[in-house]
Amino acid sequence: MTRTRTAPWWFALPALTLFAFVVLIPSARGVYYAFTDWDGLDPAFTLIGLDNFTAITDDPDALQAVWHTLLIAVAITVIQNGIGLLLALGVNSAIKSRNFLRVLLFAPAVVTPIVTAYLWRNLLGPDGAVNSLLALFCIAGKNWLGDPDLALWMIVLVVVWQFAGYSMVIFVAGLQSVPKEIYEAAAIDGSGPVRRFWSIVRPLLAPAITINLMLSIIGGIKLFDQVYALTGGGPGHATDTISTLIYKDAFTLGEFGYSIALAVVLTIIVAIASAGQYTVLSRNERAAS
Repeated sequence: MTRTRTAPWWFALPALTLFAFVVLIPSARGVYYAFTDWDGLDPAFTLIGLDNFTAITDDPDALQAVWHTLLIAVAITVIQNGIGLLLALGVNSAIKSRNFLRVLLFAPAVVTPIVTAYLWRNLLGPDGAVNSLLALFCIAGKNWLGDPDLALWMIVLVVVWQFAGYSMVIFVAGLQSVPKEIYEAAAIDGSGPVRRFWSIVRPLLAPAITINLMLSIIGGIKLFDQVYALTGGGPGHATDTISTLIYKDAFTLGEFGYSIALAVVLTIIVAIASAGQYTVLSRNERAAS
């Protein structure tokens, strides 16, 4: 009679200790400071209970930042994955240049987000290449990053431009796992391209869809680099997100307790969005399989 031997838990003790020291303990201390009036410098501070969280609900800038964060996250998730899927379907075909196109479309994702943001800030500036190109066709240019009605969507445009190729690669991996025999059988049965995609390819792409949606929604909620480099949260507070507001309140106004409370709210939003989305998508995966 053989007995299955399981590895003892103490093998994981060094990694768990390091994780607790680097992540858990600082996070717990951070949550504690969210209930204080700490200014980030003075070692003396006072416990103020839920005052920081109450202030968030009374702060129109904070509420607007929450709305901007959710709007950007949803827009990026929908547009980026829609374009990524279309690109994946294109480069997964039998065209001769598909390998070159995959590299070309994925290349922006390799560039540091802050570099991409500064590049696009120059392109979208009042005297940038975009307005100069429009002038060639006698079209009046716009203040793309200075107009409150446009600036938020320019941020979405930049993020989608950079990471649509990233989503494409994940979708391509999913498409290549679909057996060719299924395509051939469906074609013989008379199914058209749209019918084949919706009834055959889409269910088999469920794991890739889950990964892409999770990555894009979490990345959109935590977005900071591109927003701060493109607009700094302006004009006014027109493009402020929770992340940019955390930075401003902590390092400009010295309200570390309040900014940490905002960070806790951001963490809760990410956790709820991730858990909810994962639950729904996992159920769809199981149903598709």
